[in-house]
Amino acid sequence: ETVESVLTLVDLAGSERISKTNASGDRLQEAKAINTSLTLLGNCVRAVAEKSKHVPFRDSKLTYLLHTALSGTGKTAVMVNITSDPDSLGETLCTLRFADKLKDVTTK
Repeated sequence: ETVESVLTLVDLAGSERISKTNASGDRLQEAKAINTSLTLLGNCVRAVAEKSKHVPFRDSKLTYLLHTALSGTGKTAVMVNITSDPDSLGETLCTLRFADKLKDVTTK
């Protein structure tokens, strides 16, 4: 009997508010791309949690990569990193809401 396993580690850091970081140039473009990927991942998570007939896994490289983790027969663990800094309350709440959405995802 052969067992196949896949370990995928994804760092979703970088979802800070662009207006707070004053990013420009390449860093601004990178921040926009990260935030877009997180939005598209959120769309997939919502669709999987709601057991939608269509889940938009092909909308980004990130969601395509995580397709089996979100809809397969494997186990998925998520860790979030937050801060107690009052100036980052908005980002912390967004992170916690995102993690809360992830708990509704069940696989086969």
